[in-house]
Amino acid sequence: MNIELPDTIMQGITIAATGYLIVFFALVLLYYVFTTLSKVLLFENRRKLAKIGSTKLAKEDLHISGEVTAAIALAIFLSRDLHDEESDVLTIKRISKTYSPWNSRIYGMRFFRR
Repeated sequence: MNIELPDTIMQGITIAATGYLIVFFALVLLYYVFTTLSKVLLFENRRKLAKIGSTKLAKEDLHISGEVTAAIALAIFLSRDLHDEESDVLTIKRISKTYSPWNSRIYGMRFFRR
């Protein structure tokens, strides 16, 4: 049994598959870029430390843990006081109007003269 799909459905499937593949390859590429970037930065730090004569440092000495990074990021975030202190109290004043043109039906009607 051979089922033939219309051209528009085949084009849609092709576009969707192409989009998924592009996103997948972009994510894989970003993964490799970030992992190699961290290795390059670590290598550069070791090279700079070797220039100044500090060759005793091991690989673990240059690595910063996730907890330390999170603590530094939180400290930077909390040190920036970008917003004013607000009281968080809402005050709503009710104004009663007996007439408003928004709820008047006469303005919503259209008069056609014959």
